[in-house]
Amino acid sequence: MGVVVYTLDSFTKDNHGGNPAGVVLEADALSDIQMLQIANQVGFSETAFVHKSDKATFKLRFFTPNSEVELCGHATIAAFSLLRSKGLIGNGVFSQETQAGILGIVVDHDIVYMNQTLPIYYEVLDKAEIADSLNISLNDYLDNLPAQIVSTGLKDAIIPVKSIEILFSIQPDCAKISQLSKKYNAVGFHVFSLETRFGATAHCRNFAPLYDINEESATGTSNGALACYLHTYGVINKKSPSEFVFEQGYSMGKPSEILARLAIKENLINEVQVGGRAIIRNVLEFNHCRI
Repeated sequence: MGVVVYTLDSFTKDNHGGNPAGVVLEADALSDIQMLQIANQVGFSETAFVHKSDKATFKLRFFTPNSEVELCGHATIAAFSLLRSKGLIGNGVFSQETQAGILGIVVDHDIVYMNQTLPIYYEVLDKAEIADSLNISLNDYLDNLPAQIVSTGLKDAIIPVKSIEILFSIQPDCAKISQLSKKYNAVGFHVFSLETRFGATAHCRNFAPLYDINEESATGTSNGALACYLHTYGVINKKSPSEFVFEQGYSMGKPSEILARLAIKENLINEVQVGGRAIIRNVLEFNHCRI
């Protein structure tokens, strides 16, 4: 019998768009090489492999077409949506063991929220260096906000631009972004505008060519980091409910909606969650002889 791979779109908006992910259930018998080969054949930015765990409800491992990564937001949403649709879990609170730690999951009917690690703020970046890789000018930045590496599980460069028009005009130099991502040990660049299409918190584009993802239509971990960044720099009123809606993927014709929420105590973030909806698109089967 071959390996069954479910394909789902995560962070869909009205059942359209989203970010495709592969999910393999009962993956305990697969070797690292096999999982990498499957992810390469599926060809999506990430494929999640669900394992048994003695530390959490499930253990998840995530592979891009060319390497393993510690955590992936949209593949997590896909995996737990699939587990619910298969009747393996219901609504409730669960946990996943990942290489980024043991993280909480909340399944609320068709929405899955995943906990991320508390934010860590790293280098403030040279905007001129970043602008060169995005083919924008220094005048295109939001002046009062830094370009900075932030992590809620994976390190991303959070980059503010003035308008959605500028955001859509970006023509990334993937080679330069890869070099800078390697330099700062970041997955990629998460560029955002506070101008949006449909009243969201921010509109985003994500570039991670170092991991063979020139642009991604919905990025859970990056938007978790962005929510923390917006709170920390006072863009969002710290006294208001800390719930966020992010638009992404419109530049790719894949409109996506990523939800985020922060638990705040005495103006400090003590919990980060990212959520969204996922729908099953297809079921693939790979014979063992092919992997």
